[in-house]
Amino acid sequence: MIDRYLLRYFLAVIDNGSFTAAANQVNVTQPTLSAGIAKLEREAGAKLLRRNSQRVELTEAGARFAVHARRIEREFHLAQASITGLAPVDTLRLGVLSTIATAELSALVVTLAQTAPGVRVELLEGNERSLTQYLARGRIDLALTIVRDADAEPLRTEGYALALPSAHPLAAEPSLPGEAMAGETMIVRRHCEALSETSRYFTQRGIRPFFALRTTNDDRALDMVRAGLGVTVVPASHRHAGVASPALTGFDLTRTLGLVWGEDAARLRDDAEPLLDALRAQFGG
Repeated sequence: MIDRYLLRYFLAVIDNGSFTAAANQVNVTQPTLSAGIAKLEREAGAKLLRRNSQRVELTEAGARFAVHARRIEREFHLAQASITGLAPVDTLRLGVLSTIATAELSALVVTLAQTAPGVRVELLEGNERSLTQYLARGRIDLALTIVRDADAEPLRTEGYALALPSAHPLAAEPSLPGEAMAGETMIVRRHCEALSETSRYFTQRGIRPFFALRTTNDDRALDMVRAGLGVTVVPASHRHAGVASPALTGFDLTRTLGLVWGEDAARLRDDAEPLLDALRAQFGG
């Protein structure tokens, strides 16, 4: 029989991505946690985790085991609640695409506080690939992300736009060709899902700019645009004080944002209705 503490160690590792952070979470030393994971793998009869120089990754067996480990842990909490007579508080774990505008996410949180104060939500950021992995591993219940699957619930489709400082001579134009950015300094949003397409668009037009900043922080990128450090390309829904957003002529790429459920999250759908209503209101097209 597999001891529960080994499941807690395992879940802590895959949630934190490292043995050091996982050990801190479960309040043991790293050697103790490593020994526990080794014991778990022996008892499971399979290699569950693969370490590399940067992160810890699940093996195929580990990914399958993670779904069951979370289910066991959740049932344990339900059993405890039945003994104490206290109703368990379910946490809805929402994965959020990191390139969604902070202002929209803040508005969602405000709406939830006003309309569903009893709903407890945990937010976890990630790119499209990591959110897909979190869903498969049971780390999140629901993802607000780019949807490409017929089983997902699409909310809206949007394009991309330039982001220029409001004081820029071209800021008042409703749309601009890429050639108009010749000679401009640019800022790279490194987490942008359209990064390779954006680069190709400008390269095809002979534009090879100087890059003044490469950042994974969209708010910083747009604040630096406002300050005049450079220009960038953002999803059309991004709005920032002091930043103009003319359309980029000939750049027709779009993204569809929507909701994707995890395989083991059906039990939460009724409880999640207030969250779903808020998401649809905030991000619906």
